[in-house]
Amino acid sequence: MSVARGGVPLIAGLSLCLTAGQALILRGPNGCGKTTLLRTLAGLQPPLAGEIDLPPDAVAYAAHADGLKATLSVRENLAFWAAVYGGGDVGAAMGRMNLSGLSDRAALNLSAGQKRRLGLARLLVTGRPVWMLDEPTVSLDAASVALFADVVRGHLAAGGMALIATHIDLGLPEAQVLDLTPFKARRPAPGQGGGFDEAFL
Repeated sequence: MSVARGGVPLIAGLSLCLTAGQALILRGPNGCGKTTLLRTLAGLQPPLAGEIDLPPDAVAYAAHADGLKATLSVRENLAFWAAVYGGGDVGAAMGRMNLSGLSDRAALNLSAGQKRRLGLARLLVTGRPVWMLDEPTVSLDAASVALFADVVRGHLAAGGMALIATHIDLGLPEAQVLDLTPFKARRPAPGQGGGFDEAFL
């Protein structure tokens, strides 16, 4: 498979396969195409070449934005997403991400780390087997990173899969690591890229 952003090829010649219970960590320098690869695999944009054998309704995608409604409470935000995805235990999700004590607090009154935990708690109410996560631990302290790693382990133990772009150690020794550097595509000469937007690589 090959992927591009703004018409500029970023990754070429990549093949990967995830199986039940497997986590794969994407590594590579900033701008190498980790976000673009995740967006492509999640069905948010087409690949430049190749095919993706993955039902769109199997994927839960967590990007840089937390996807929260500021005026809704923690519980209301999760209830909304549970309704969108057709189920999910809101109370259990809050407990797993240490949000139970904040259940009635509006999202706008949460700290950056609490908002991130709430954004990640959405994964637990989707019921989807494939988690695609783009730098999921941004704004999290060490304790919250460990908490999130436990959530991922539980997802894998239940037969789920996770594809995670991150620069930090999540404490998941069972996860495989894929360095995207060898799959860097040749960039067009200056003036031939057309619409290149480096902000979303």
